[in-house]
Amino acid sequence: MAFRKRPGLGRGLALALVAAALGLVALALMPHPASAESKTVRIAKQFGISYLPLTIIEKKGLLEAEGKKLGVDLKTEWLQFTGGAPMNEALISGTLDIVSGGVGPMLVIWGKTRTNLGVKGVAALNSMPLYLNTTDADVKSVKDFSAKDKIGLPTVKVSIQAVILQMAAEKALGQGKANTLDPLTVSMGHPDAEAAMMNGKSEVDAHFGAAPFQYDELKDARVHKVLDSYEVLGGPHVFNVVWTTTRYHDQNPLVIKALLAALGDAEELISSNPADAAAIWIADEHSKMARDEVERIIKLPENEWTITPKNVMAFADFMARTGLLAGKPASWKDVFFSDIHDRPGS
Repeated sequence: MAFRKRPGLGRGLALALVAAALGLVALALMPHPASAESKTVRIAKQFGISYLPLTIIEKKGLLEAEGKKLGVDLKTEWLQFTGGAPMNEALISGTLDIVSGGVGPMLVIWGKTRTNLGVKGVAALNSMPLYLNTTDADVKSVKDFSAKDKIGLPTVKVSIQAVILQMAAEKALGQGKANTLDPLTVSMGHPDAEAAMMNGKSEVDAHFGAAPFQYDELKDARVHKVLDSYEVLGGPHVFNVVWTTTRYHDQNPLVIKALLAALGDAEELISSNPADAAAIWIADEHSKMARDEVERIIKLPENEWTITPKNVMAFADFMARTGLLAGKPASWKDVFFSDIHDRPGS
């Protein structure tokens, strides 16, 4: 770059102008990650205490805080759904960036998008058992359900509850009988399913739910537990997962890094201050549950708050074998991004 000395300028001033101009050129050529990554992240969650880590992230502004540490100015938009299917539709259409739900819907969309959008899991939210409760005194096992019964669950066929019900039916009734109870299932959000079962005026007399609804239901003497998902799976399993498209993941590495860090922050708060975590959840969902009861549920050993996905392959194997899953992953790592491959998943 050539500069001509202007008449009347001293040599020192001319050199200063040259240095300033060169500085502006260098500044223009420098990358600006903060401004480039300044964006709004659209995240969806569902109802229930199993989404507690996301609720804490939202209410405490943890994603924004972790973004700032990475030089990213993040803003979040939170939406709440009653099932995984509509969230998957929103993710595919591009109206959501990151969604969360049961491992069943995540596996389904992974199978459907392997050759295009490449949807995969970012992290687990927890490992938690799911209870199938009923007010029908004659139903002691899944074998006892009949045409007069209706089972409320998040999404028929593909929700994690629906898949576990199919697994339980196959175990109880034999090979080829996995779908026997599908006609009895009704897609309902957990609050609606609990209300329908408990009011005694609906055809819904069973609810395959999740915490805290399943625990709340069992306080009523009319309700008993038919099965526990840990029994069906032979041990603890992942319940909820966070997932996104490969394009979003690859184009927003700092957002993903901030999200994983925020999940770690949320887990730490749940572990160190469950009473505070319970209060946050109650306020967010306008729950009438006592804080002591919510805290008790949070602290139950069976409810593990972790980003490590456990027993994913048990679901994947069954779903692939029964036609629910387009393709079978060779490992849990096939359905999760590499950011958590160092975790002891299964």
